[in-house]
Amino acid sequence: MVIDLRSDTVTRPTKTMQEAMWSAPVGDDVMGDDPTVNALQDKAAALFGMEAALFCASGTMTNQLAIRVHTQPGSDVICDKNSHIYLYEGGGIMLNSFSSVKLLDGDRGRINAAQVADAISPEGDIHATVSRMVSLENTMNKGGGCYYDFEEIKAVRKVCDQNGLVLHLDGARLFNALVETGETPRQFGKVFDSISICLSKGLGCPVGSLLLGTKEMITKAKRFRKVMGGGWRQAGFLAAAGIYALDNHVDRLKEDHARARAIAEIFMQKQEVEDIYPVDTNIVIIRIASHISAPGYVRTLAESGIQAVTFGKNLVRFVTHHDFSDDQLTEMRARLLK
Repeated sequence: MVIDLRSDTVTRPTKTMQEAMWSAPVGDDVMGDDPTVNALQDKAAALFGMEAALFCASGTMTNQLAIRVHTQPGSDVICDKNSHIYLYEGGGIMLNSFSSVKLLDGDRGRINAAQVADAISPEGDIHATVSRMVSLENTMNKGGGCYYDFEEIKAVRKVCDQNGLVLHLDGARLFNALVETGETPRQFGKVFDSISICLSKGLGCPVGSLLLGTKEMITKAKRFRKVMGGGWRQAGFLAAAGIYALDNHVDRLKEDHARARAIAEIFMQKQEVEDIYPVDTNIVIIRIASHISAPGYVRTLAESGIQAVTFGKNLVRFVTHHDFSDDQLTEMRARLLK
């Protein structure tokens, strides 16, 4: 039995999700007449209390579309130095939008209002980039799945309002945060100008992310999606998985979080593990002794049938998901603590 904890993107559609997919009515989404895509977009927009949504192939695409719409060449995006939009999207901010970044050193990737205020370029300074956008990530991947205090998000919003900046949320794993905090999608929809949510991570869809915003913003994003080659045809088969996931896979995320905490408890007993990031949701990051290479440690784990990924110097990441069961957790414990 291979236990795959490299990411929550490795899941397979459940049987019932597959049934929903294959029974979905479809059309041509480029022409705007795929009924299931339209239903998913309407459902997501209503869930967050936002005007419109756009179904895309990936979270990278939804984030990059938001940046492309919100910024202009020569402007900047304020974000944490470990943000996914900066580290893991192929330089898309610069390549797609001709914009720069202001990188902040947050608390496990969570930046605060004071930091944002200090990072904004002085108005009229011809030597500086023009600050246009702030991006938060919730949950924070490189921070071990930590999530924001909503009061701090509202404080960042206030700074954005005072300085004419837009506020974007990379909410790839937002639902993981929501099931822990009890906040609602509509609360987030009121605070952010745009939100990206991923359907193919904790929610278990095979493909897809959604970008949410105003009708005007989504109309512009749809044009840029087409330019990027992201126009769908009969995408309703994939959109049906998203509808099913939003209806059935949100509440169960707490199970993933409980299993992640159990994994942390296992590694606490391992001599070579020097530290473990606090486990807030479904991500476990361990720090191994400096004399052990992270790639070598990952290879050793793989030899015992446990798959993980390196995540920085002496760091290894594990991500729980709906295909990781209690039986696999028991087996993992037996393999690691034998």
